[in-house]
Amino acid sequence: MSVTILGIESSCDDTSAAVIRDGILLSNVIASQSVHEEYGGVVPELASRAHQQNIVPVVDAAINRAGITKNDLSAIAFTRGPGLLGSLLVGTSFAKGLSLGLRIPIIDVNHLHGHVLSHFVRRKPDDEVPGFPFLCLLISGGNSQIILVRSPKEMEILGQTIDDAAGEAFDKCAKVMGLPYPGGPHIDRLAAEGNPKKFHFSKPRIPELDYSFSGLKTSFLYTLRDNVKLNPDFIKENKADLAASLQHTIIEILLEKLDMAVRRTGVSTVAIGGGVSANSGVRQAVAKYCADNGLKAFIPERAFTTDNAAMVAMAGHFKYLDKDFCRYDQAPFARVTV
Repeated sequence: MSVTILGIESSCDDTSAAVIRDGILLSNVIASQSVHEEYGGVVPELASRAHQQNIVPVVDAAINRAGITKNDLSAIAFTRGPGLLGSLLVGTSFAKGLSLGLRIPIIDVNHLHGHVLSHFVRRKPDDEVPGFPFLCLLISGGNSQIILVRSPKEMEILGQTIDDAAGEAFDKCAKVMGLPYPGGPHIDRLAAEGNPKKFHFSKPRIPELDYSFSGLKTSFLYTLRDNVKLNPDFIKENKADLAASLQHTIIEILLEKLDMAVRRTGVSTVAIGGGVSANSGVRQAVAKYCADNGLKAFIPERAFTTDNAAMVAMAGHFKYLDKDFCRYDQAPFARVTV
C-alpha cells in the first residue's frame, strides 16, 4: 500500500505544505512573508499571525496540486522544532487538529533533520540520492554544523558553531553595509561582481571541527568603521569587493573544517543543506572541492535549501516506515541540536 505524507513547515516566516507519496514529491507550496523586510529581520509576533492566515490555503493548495484528497493521507508530518515558538505552535496545532479529524497519525520532525534528509526528496523514481554514511554540511541563519549521517535516524554532530552561524554572518554584515533584509542573497549577487581577495578579514582559530563567526563579523565591522572615517563613500565605492571578500572568507572557514571532517571519517559522499547552501559561491566551492578530492557531491535544488515542507514530509516518510509517531501531548520546542 502506498504511503502518502502531508508535511507542514512553520518554523520561522515561511508557511509551507507538501505531499510525498512513497518518497516521490507530488507538491510543495510555500507562502513567504514580506512584512519583515521593513524591520530588517523576522518579527516573531508578525510571523505567527501570518502563519495563521496562510496555513489553511497553503495546505489546501498542496493537497489539490498533488491530485489527491485529504482522505488519501497516511499521516501528517510537522516541524516540532527548533524555531520560533509562536510560529511552531501554529503548524503543530493545525497538524494535531487535522490528524484528529482524519483519524491518522502525526509525526514530529526535527527541522534540522529535515534539512539533512531533503536530499532524499525525489521528483522521479530514478533520481539519485546519497548513500550512507555521508557528511552533511548544514549551514543556515541559525545553525552551522558538520553531521555524520549513518541512516535517516542516526546522525552525529561532529562540529558546530560555538557562537554565530554562517547565515547570521552574511545577514548582519549585509545589514551594516546598508543592504536590504535578508542580506544573504544580496551579498551573493554583489560577490559575483567583486574581487574576493581585495579585503582580508580575521579567521577564527577554533580547535577540532567547531565553527565560529563572531570574530569575522567584528573584523568586518572594524574594516568598515576605520575606512569610512577616511572616506565616507567607502562602502558605496567598494560594495562588490566587500561582498566578494566576505563570501570568500566564510567559504574558506566552512571548507577548512569540512576537509578535516572528510579526512577523519573517510567518507566518500558530501552533501550540503540549509539556507546558505543556496549561495552560489558555497555551491561552486563545495562542488569543486568534491571534484578535486574524488568525492560524490550532493548540492540541493534551491527550492529545498530554504525552509520547505518537502523536507519535512520526507523525514516524516522515514519515521512512518518505523511507525515512529508523535503523541498529542508533545509540545513544540524552540531550541535543540540534531
